[in-house]
Amino acid sequence: MKLNQLRDNPGARKSATRVGRGIGSGKGKTCGRGQKGQKSRSGVAIKGFEGGQMPLYRRMPKSGFNNPNAKEYAVVTLDTIQHYISTGVLSGDITAETLKSARIISRVGDGLRVIKGKKPYEAKAKIVATKASAGAIEVVSKAGGTLEVLPAKVNKLLKEGKVGKKAQRVQKGIEKAEARDAKLATKSKDKK
Repeated sequence: MKLNQLRDNPGARKSATRVGRGIGSGKGKTCGRGQKGQKSRSGVAIKGFEGGQMPLYRRMPKSGFNNPNAKEYAVVTLDTIQHYISTGVLSGDITAETLKSARIISRVGDGLRVIKGKKPYEAKAKIVATKASAGAIEVVSKAGGTLEVLPAKVNKLLKEGKVGKKAQRVQKGIEKAEARDAKLATKSKDKK
């Protein structure tokens, strides 16, 4: 057996029917379309036509919804972070970019979301995320670490690579607002 002797099994490749090649061929003249009517003409595509009745795909009720504005976060549990810290893969500040470079997550998407795991967490690391569950924040603070949740606007700027003046300005504005709120809270306490 040589490469030039390789063949398909008999009947594996069936040649297409050649229509319109004379009346003697059996598929000549009208080419098996019949004599008259809409389908005997060219340029007709009746897809889902059911003889005038309401088609099945229009009789079925609509269900489901695809939100075009839905956010897609890279979700990581504290168990995963603990495992990679103990194995020496992660060190220092843990962000979406460091997790991606370590190939723990495949893509960042709209940011990083940290959730609480089932195993005990003991690492004293700083985690920067876009979203975090209340349980995750509590567990990290008990372990002696910090879980910083960035506002979505700052996270977007960081994602786009605009970490310069604009991102710093937004961050300063947020810090000022937080300081103002804290000041007002202390004033209201003093009045009481």
